[in-house]
This record gives sequence, C-alpha cells and structure tokens, in this order.
Amino acid sequence: MDFNLDETQQDLKKLATEVLAREGDEERLWQAGLMGVCVPEEAGGAGLGPVEMGVVLREVGARAAAVPALATLAGTLTLARHGSADQQRRCAGRITLALREPGRALSDPLPQGPPPQGSSPQGPSPQGPSPQGASAPGASPSGPSQTTASPDGDGWRLSGRKVSVPYPGEAVLVSADQGLFLLDSPPTRPEFTSTGEPAGTIVLDGTPAERVAGPEAVRDARLILTGAVAAQASGVLAGALELTTSYIKTRKQFGRALAEFQAVTMQIADVYIAGRALDVAMWSGLWRLGEGLPAEEDLALAAYHVSEAVTALHTCQHLHGGLGLDVTYPLHRYFAQAKHLSHLLGGADAQLDLIGALV
Repeated sequence: MDFNLDETQQDLKKLATEVLAREGDEERLWQAGLMGVCVPEEAGGAGLGPVEMGVVLREVGARAAAVPALATLAGTLTLARHGSADQQRRCAGRITLALREPGRALSDPLPQGPPPQGSSPQGPSPQGPSPQGASAPGASPSGPSQTTASPDGDGWRLSGRKVSVPYPGEAVLVSADQGLFLLDSPPTRPEFTSTGEPAGTIVLDGTPAERVAGPEAVRDARLILTGAVAAQASGVLAGALELTTSYIKTRKQFGRALAEFQAVTMQIADVYIAGRALDVAMWSGLWRLGEGLPAEEDLALAAYHVSEAVTALHTCQHLHGGLGLDVTYPLHRYFAQAKHLSHLLGGADAQLDLIGALV
C-alpha cells in the first residue's frame, strides 16, 4: 500500500485540523461535513471509506476532542456497507455501535467467515485457515453470542446486554447471534468513563429490532470499530508526543533543557516508536478494509498498540513531572482518552490472544 494520503484525504485532513483548532465541538464538525464523510452520497454524505474515517478520527484524537466522531463515523460506515438505502437515509445523523458483551473483549478472535461487502469471494484467504474453534462468522471463541435474536412476525426481538457503548442515543447498531440489528432508543444504563464522555450498558429484554444484515456484518462491524479506535488512539499519542516534546525543549533543569539529557531523549524516542508502530498497523488495516482485503491481522496488531499507547502516555506523564497532573494543563485529557480507547477494545491481553489465534 501507499502510506501517502491522496488529494481528497489531504484536503479532509486539512479541513479537520482547521475546524478542530478553532471550535472543535460536535456542531462545528457537523457543519463542516466531517461527521458525514462515511454516509453514502445518496443519503446526503460524502460516501467515503475506512481510510477517510481514519483521517478524521486521527485529527480528533490529536486534540483529545470529546466529540462523538468515533461512534458516528464507525456506525455510518458499517451501515453504508451493510444497510439498506432506507436505513442509511434514516440514520445519516448520530449513530453508535453496541458490540461488546459482559466479560468479553471486542477483539475476541474473529473467524474467517464470508468476506465483507466489497471483498473478492474468489481464492483462499491469504490469512490461512480459520482459528481453531471459530466456524461461524461473527462468533466468539468463548461460545455463541450472549445476545439472542428471535423472529417476531415481520420483525425481530433481541435479548441480552451490551457494554461500553459509546455515546448511546436514538439509533444503535447491535450485534446478535443472528446478525446485525438496528434499534431505536434502547434502554440504557450509564457507565463511568475516564474522559467523562457518555457511555452505557444497553439492556435488551425482548426489545423490538430491525435486521440490517447477517452474521458476516458483525465481523465487519468489529473490524471497523477496531480500526476507528486505533485511528483515534494514533492521534491521541501523536498529540501527547507533540506536547511533551515541546515541554522538554523549554523546561530547564540544572541549567540545561530536559531534551539535552540522554535519559530523557531515550524515553521520548520510545514514545515516538510506539506512535509509529501504531500508525503503520492502523493505516495498513484500514486500507485493506477499504480494498476488501483480509484486514484481521493488521487491525489486531493495531489494537495491541492501542494498549501500548497507554504505556507511552505514562512516559509522557513522567517527563512532565508534577505539571502532567495539573487538570488545567492538557496532558490529562490525552491520558484519559488513551485509557478510554484501550478499554473499548478490552485491554492488551485480549489483543495478544487474538493475534495468537490469527497467526
């Protein structure tokens, strides 16, 4: 792949940077069209794909902006790839994904089921055979989905729980044993988040739902959400690195700038390396997802480096000393964002389990 952004992606990055540098609230993002980049053109959006989603989310992360861009972009992209034209039009505004279940990580090893929309059905997968025990698309290695879907006349009813749902609202895409479903304002219990952003547990008890697609869409939705989280985490780490680099260049100790001490330069170099590793895996995974190529391994690696970003943020905090704990200084927002994003995926151990299952 070519890691350079094309002209459209560069323009999108510039627009996102300018909007977020001024008043980067949700309303401004909607006005600039940034929240609708993944909505199909027929539904009033730009009709762009995973890489463009990553471009916007990386800029959101670079400023640690508390906006629902991650949930909205991932949700609209999933609906654009699997939903009907009517569903895409009705949910062109704020939407979120409810995929995680209690006691399970988002990144449970994914099977090699039918390819997502846009991928080639011909030829064996370059990823090799499916992980042992994973036979149905969207299934979990620890057993079937705890969220069940039952036909009810012309519709469906869902029962189960979904946790760590970011920005729950009116339109929610929910994964279940029979596929991906669209719910309208499901019952939600608020959850605590490190950033203070809204999140919740969705409790389903025979809740009416509209079917979007089969189990293959669940697999694709997980990959999209993983890529979205990785993209925002990449921006978070880049923003924290820029902030820390600027600080150690100007902060003096014993008559010398901190950046002149070898131990400090080694630590900031580790943060840089962590950011580059996350960038490479994230961009590769999103590009492959957009091209219809197997993206599980790349995005699993990116998800692991999201957890490593938290470790890198600890280093940034250490290099700032006491200033890093000051809530009037922006570093705490980056640290909280990194922890929140890692939590959405399930932590480092879950990512290592997934990588082991895939390779």
